Amino acid sequence: MGFFDALAQWLGVKKKEVNVMVVGLDNSGKTTIINHFKPPEAKNHDIVPTVGFNVERFRSKSLAFTAFDMSGQGRYRNLWEQYYKECDGIIFVIDSSDKLRMVVAKDELDLLLQNPELKNRRIPILFFANKMDARDSVSSVKCSHLMGLETIRDKPWHICASNALNGDGLHEGVDWLTDQLKDVLLKKKK
Repeated sequence: MGFFDALAQWLGVKKKEVNVMVVGLDNSGKTTIINHFKPPEAKNHDIVPTVGFNVERFRSKSLAFTAFDMSGQGRYRNLWEQYYKECDGIIFVIDSSDKLRMVVAKDELDLLLQNPELKNRRIPILFFANKMDARDSVSSVKCSHLMGLETIRDKPWHICASNALNGDGLHEGVDWLTDQLKDVLLKKKK
């Protein structure tokens, strides 16, 4: 660590780094959401389905995020648990227009919450009820009910209506997650 890095960290100016997992079923908009936060020169213009996972970095307020954008395809979902131990927060993306697969998304959420690496950790979870622009979408309140979010009592969580294509709701959600993660980092220091 260089002198200026050490000085910045001592003064509390240096951006803290956090690891977040971005999960949800395939075609829910995970990669498009992460792409929205990347600097213009790093944005992808053609979003393709994620195979396995991608690692992306972006900044928000005083945190630097390393996002593990996990594939939501059925054959890759078992990879999620390999990254639970190292994550500081979770972004769970729900396709609010896909009512038929909402049950599958809820099952995946239940598996995630029961995993031994996460079960006893007070890890913040941000839910994006994505694709709010779609004609068949349901409200974030209805998504919350269908996903059973009201039963999550041991972890801070928040749901935002979002549209990954134009960015609606994304900054609100990441601001909430940033505030939650800053609290977690402060408690780790003590």
